[in-house]
Amino acid sequence: QLQLVESGGGLVQPGGSLRLSCAASGFTLDYYAIGWFRQAPGKEREGVSCISRSGSYINYADSVKGRFTISRDNAKSSVYLQMNSLKPEDTAVYYCAAGRFASSRCARAADPYSHWGRGTQVTVSS
Repeated sequence: QLQLVESGGGLVQPGGSLRLSCAASGFTLDYYAIGWFRQAPGKEREGVSCISRSGSYINYADSVKGRFTISRDNAKSSVYLQMNSLKPEDTAVYYCAAGRFASSRCARAADPYSHWGRGTQVTVSS
């Protein structure tokens, strides 16, 4: 069974850090680009970052550029999102998703992604 499971969310003060993990099972992660998305209450889902299947191409939303870092370890079937200098507006449920792309790239749009995790809550508050 193809499955993605996010972990690492929690409550953190503004300026703090969290590291989210996305663990894949039931399929070979090497063939998939991975995207991180988030959705806050009352807001549309936002593509935060993505990484190509080899890790050679990475893209970030302007809202997180310079603060978040995406990485992957295909040997461990895992993708990570290191989040630093967190702000209250980063509060959301964070999802990882896997998708196959024709080129060695990725995208922060949701449509190309076929497999989704259930999400992990990130709350930034003092």
